[in-house]
Amino acid sequence: MGLSLRDLQEALYFLVGHVLSRSAVNQVTLQVQKQLESRRLAPLGKTPRILIVDGVWVEIQYTGDDFKLDRAGHLRQTRQAEERVILAALSGLGGWSYEMLHYEIATAEGQAEWETFWEHLIERGLQAEAVEVVVSDGCLGLPKAMKRALPQAQQQRCITHKVRGLDRYLSYQHLAETNEAGAKLKPEKAKRQRRFEIKSDAYKIYASKTEEQAQPALQQFIEKWQALEPKAIEIFQQDFELTLTFYQLDENLHRHVRTTNHLERLFREFRTKSDEIGAFPHETSCLTVFFLVVERDHAKHDRKAVAKDS
Repeated sequence: MGLSLRDLQEALYFLVGHVLSRSAVNQVTLQVQKQLESRRLAPLGKTPRILIVDGVWVEIQYTGDDFKLDRAGHLRQTRQAEERVILAALSGLGGWSYEMLHYEIATAEGQAEWETFWEHLIERGLQAEAVEVVVSDGCLGLPKAMKRALPQAQQQRCITHKVRGLDRYLSYQHLAETNEAGAKLKPEKAKRQRRFEIKSDAYKIYASKTEEQAQPALQQFIEKWQALEPKAIEIFQQDFELTLTFYQLDENLHRHVRTTNHLERLFREFRTKSDEIGAFPHETSCLTVFFLVVERDHAKHDRKAVAKDS
């Protein structure tokens, strides 16, 4: 879970009363890695209708072609940290609980990488025609890969990413000079107020009960903000229809499938561990920590489900 060998030995000392040797800790690690591979590559039992996909970036060390002398005078191959991305797919189960369906390391989030990702899932037993909706951010390579690998699936663009994306294009023209009470606003506070107001109005579009109600809500949003934030409104309208796919599903599923938030929450916990580690020494160690974060999350939700039932 991101602990160094020394930290792990110290933590276990307080639990078992003696220090575990390096070889004992390595044996535990090897057992975890066996579980990782058996579960990550196991045949799929069934194909979910809805998948939530995204990628999280990490640094992993790789051996290079060059050699250098170490402090002891030994000639060793150089190692260098390189950026990689873990592509992941989360599936929804009965009662809308979540399960990590697949994850793998890739060099980018382009069309070729996503096509390989879907190929590996199909090799594990995914029925491509049974996938109806794929929830994702605005990754450019994904739609083309979906069209080739998942012919029946529609894309649902994450509304959280869509609304947060407004931040990058705000020009802050004609900011309010006073608040509702008439007190003078400092420029930075006026900017925060603008960000809050425009994003709140954007989220109200998706609070509409139906797609038919969402369309006039969009027009009202455009009319209110077009003159003040033209670039942000222009970008917001691009591929807007892809953020409305969730309306084609049952209403009780809407809040679950219109964002990638459930997967992002796992990524945040993984980033906490990966930031502590820095660059992973190899791909297996990276996948092992990701696997443990996922297993820990599933265990927490299983405990909550048991507590609720009892």
